[in-house]
Amino acid sequence: MVNTKSGARLIVDHVSKHFGETPVLQDVTLDIPAGQFVAIVGRSGCGKSTLLRLIAGLEEATNGSMNLAGSLIAGIREETRMLFQDARLLPWKSCVDNVSVVMKSGTREQALDSLRQVGLADKAEEWPSVLSGGQRQRVALARALTGTPSLLLLDEPLGALDALTRLDMQGLIEDIWKERLFTAILVTHDVSEAVALADRVILIENGSIALDIHITLDRPRERDNDFVYFERLILDRLLERNSGERKHARDVVYSI
Repeated sequence: MVNTKSGARLIVDHVSKHFGETPVLQDVTLDIPAGQFVAIVGRSGCGKSTLLRLIAGLEEATNGSMNLAGSLIAGIREETRMLFQDARLLPWKSCVDNVSVVMKSGTREQALDSLRQVGLADKAEEWPSVLSGGQRQRVALARALTGTPSLLLLDEPLGALDALTRLDMQGLIEDIWKERLFTAILVTHDVSEAVALADRVILIENGSIALDIHITLDRPRERDNDFVYFERLILDRLLERNSGERKHARDVVYSI
């Protein structure tokens, strides 16, 4: 049986990040309760993946601080796991050994338990090269879940999958989150995916939080009028600035 534990509260306190003279994040403040599922959306280059890397301890903030479960984030932490768009499996190791590779201690049975939870117990001894893209991401998810993390970070992990596989993976991630109760933060370009999975959607524009909205829909979620309402609300705000820029550009052209 897979061991379970609850998530951890995350506090992001006036965090900014510069790369050289270029500001990427500016004065970002968030309070994410333990066990909440948060989605971060925004255009390419807005800073959402940089924020995720800061929370993961892979980057250091220029200003501000981050706190997880009452202690300062200052580097990679055992209770934080990250799932990337690329499964990043070791091709010379079997599926079960790819899951085991992150374990400081534990047994092969624990790795098998994680594979069972993602529906791949029968692929334990297979090589990554014989798996489909969706199956490889399931192995990567099993690896991330080994050790019962309190914070799971997902950096567009479903972006390269076909539509049906993506929907299956969304359902799998939601089911495991409901069972494990970890805190989850998903970065995605897909607003529909954000509304389907998250308790709360945060829109980042130009390195700052432009929208922070709670998704008050029951689970499991139906793509009904209420779902479309939240989807439209976020999309309208996402497209608002760009529409304004296009209008300004037309006005300039017409005035010449």
